[in-house]
Amino acid sequence: MNNDLSVLIVEDDPHVLLGCQQALTLEDIPSVGVGSAEEALERVGDNFAGIVISDIRLPGIDGLELLTRLKARDRSLPVVLITGHGDISMAVGAMQKGAYDFMEKPFSPERLVDVARRALEQRSLAREVSSLRRQLAERDSLEGRIIGRSPAMQNLRELIANVADTSANVLIEGETGTGKELVARCLHDFSRRHSKQFVALNCGGLPENLFESEIFGHEANAFTGAGKRRIGKIEHADGGTLFLDEVESMPLPLQIKLLRVLQERTLERLGSNQSVAVDCRVIAATKSDLDESSKAGEFRSDLYYRLNVVTLELPPLRERREDILQLFEHFLQQSSLRFDRAVPELDNQTLSNLMSHDWPGNVRELRNVAERFALGLPAFKKTGVTGSNQGLGFAEAVEAFERNLLGDALQRSGGNLTQASQELGMAKTTLFDKVKKYGLSH
Repeated sequence: MNNDLSVLIVEDDPHVLLGCQQALTLEDIPSVGVGSAEEALERVGDNFAGIVISDIRLPGIDGLELLTRLKARDRSLPVVLITGHGDISMAVGAMQKGAYDFMEKPFSPERLVDVARRALEQRSLAREVSSLRRQLAERDSLEGRIIGRSPAMQNLRELIANVADTSANVLIEGETGTGKELVARCLHDFSRRHSKQFVALNCGGLPENLFESEIFGHEANAFTGAGKRRIGKIEHADGGTLFLDEVESMPLPLQIKLLRVLQERTLERLGSNQSVAVDCRVIAATKSDLDESSKAGEFRSDLYYRLNVVTLELPPLRERREDILQLFEHFLQQSSLRFDRAVPELDNQTLSNLMSHDWPGNVRELRNVAERFALGLPAFKKTGVTGSNQGLGFAEAVEAFERNLLGDALQRSGGNLTQASQELGMAKTTLFDKVKKYGLSH
């Protein structure tokens, strides 16, 4: 069976089978019918994207055995069982074996459609999660490290791919917690310098009197307490990458010395008159507007232009809400593995809070929330939403998730609306309207 059919109905009574298919067709839910479990097993292949609705009483293999075999192939496949015998113990047994739901004949068309829709929705979500997990497993790819489907993150990955394997200095701009060091590491790892050192220095985390020794190094006895030679960060990064975080915090006198090193590609350790040749790529990160700082005389303009050959801007999380659920899933998977816990299911309240929260701490804050959730603690310390988006309710959160889901289906189908609509179990006209509504490309 191919990937385009949404519902497989297994029923040996041709009248009941026809009635089921007609009820689903009237609601734009595509289906196909077969008369035996054996035929159903032949049709459900590895790429089957839909659900199965099966009678229990069948010739040959019965519905319960069919359920067992299907779940052995795909644990996330929703299987709905129907019977005309009203056997409660059979219903309990079916649910224990993993049946999604259980319907007793005679059932109304509305009941059938409702169960089918809910099962299809769960199937879509399960396939979405599976797709995300496959992406998270691709740790060597940019998509597996720089996570997000928003246009801003797609553009960021393209820029990283374009400039990573060059010698150009890069300035990364973004608020605290947006992932500036992660981007810097990607620039290093995807460059020809990846086999050399990636050396990180937080310019705001050192006292000024230690900064010069830390970055340039010193000779033995260069100052009180300097018992032996120390190689500085720049020299240690020779052949590799030097990452200067919070570069806006660098003292002005040291900015002059750093500029000289970048221009001449040589340095002198403290207490030495010997020049040491260095070849390192410099990636700087700032949470401030260095252009404005340089105009105000708070940061040397000549150093700013030397660092700012390429600028990468990291948007705050509140400006790319369509990435929140994907990032949360990523951190939740990591946290559950680290804490040796089962991955908890996302409830509606947490979903609403995730999408409405203002995220002042950006991705770093989201990671902390995922860790709490993985431990079984409330994701948010206080119930409700915070920040400037208090008006965003569950409906808006669902819309954001729907936009994310549709965008992923369009990406997998290469922009083919017909294929995407069949995969999602959605009428093509409905999908087209939603694509227009959300401004998705196809």
